[in-house]
Amino acid sequence: MSNNKDFIYGRGAQLNVHNRFDAHDHEFRDDFLNHCATEGDVVQNSKTVLIDTFPKTIVNKVNSPDVGMGFSLNPYQGCEHGCIYCYARNSHEYWGYSAGLDFEQKILVKRNAVELLEKKISSKKWEASPIVLSGNTDCYQPIEKKLKITRQLLQTFLKYKHPVGIITKNALVQRDIDILKDLAADNLIQVNLSVTSLEEETRRILEPRTASIKKRLETIEKLSVAGIPVSVMMAPIIPSINSHEIMPLVKEISERGALGVGYTIVRLNGAIGGIFTDWIRKAMPDRADKVLHQIESVHGGSLNDSRFGTRMKGEGEFASQVAQQFKIAKAKYLKGRERPVLNCDLHEQYKDGQMKLF
Repeated sequence: MSNNKDFIYGRGAQLNVHNRFDAHDHEFRDDFLNHCATEGDVVQNSKTVLIDTFPKTIVNKVNSPDVGMGFSLNPYQGCEHGCIYCYARNSHEYWGYSAGLDFEQKILVKRNAVELLEKKISSKKWEASPIVLSGNTDCYQPIEKKLKITRQLLQTFLKYKHPVGIITKNALVQRDIDILKDLAADNLIQVNLSVTSLEEETRRILEPRTASIKKRLETIEKLSVAGIPVSVMMAPIIPSINSHEIMPLVKEISERGALGVGYTIVRLNGAIGGIFTDWIRKAMPDRADKVLHQIESVHGGSLNDSRFGTRMKGEGEFASQVAQQFKIAKAKYLKGRERPVLNCDLHEQYKDGQMKLF
């Protein structure tokens, strides 16, 4: 990694890009920057800010055919983990913020999330279908340790015997093993842990505020031992950054008890193309052009492909090589393992929060 003195350590994005919905743009002029340097002032405050929100709904229907979930729930908007490649960055623009540093620093907290979930799944019109926590941003990002909104949501799912999935890259999920075990007893839970690399230095610069690789591997093992179904997402695969790790990573997670593995190939949609390009030229200047060109080769000459069916896995020689490696890795290390189908049959009996006797 570069020793660039202007690099903002502990953050993924290195700048705030223009919000496409804003009529006006702003920039830091040289005279302002020089003044800050002379006076010792900070140009941008890097502290995380929590913003309370009270939405009207909390469960979102997912219409994308290649995401693999029907409904999602996100107790937080924005994510302090700061993963540089995160597709969710663009969603922050809808709230009036930048997809860059704002996404990591301005976290919207849905204070009424539990109340809205209970109202939704206790409705007579609702038919049980798995709801995935973190379809957009991580439900176990750092502030969850204090606020415990995700824990309360899991308690609500348990109360109503409703199936739920979790996607996270934070070891904080271990805190809730007690609830997850109770959900697992009725086949109401699946956990998907994101593990992008086995190399801690790669993790540190790609995903600066996430759990360490050691803690994530430990989490897979602890969930598995507790009887909680856990799979792994190696997402995204980034050429020349983590693309060489497929076989060793699948081997490692299989030894920890993972039931399956999935992957996506990086696509830099919307504002993320500019954010990632700026980041890699500062973080990895020696290989920036190579990585960017390889990403383009997977998406028909562009950093992004929005077509359903191809956007997640890419096309071309590199994409084919990745697909083949995963096929071999799964056959070698995960043969015979299957993720259980979540149970949607119990919920109707618990619509009022307790077992119906008649």
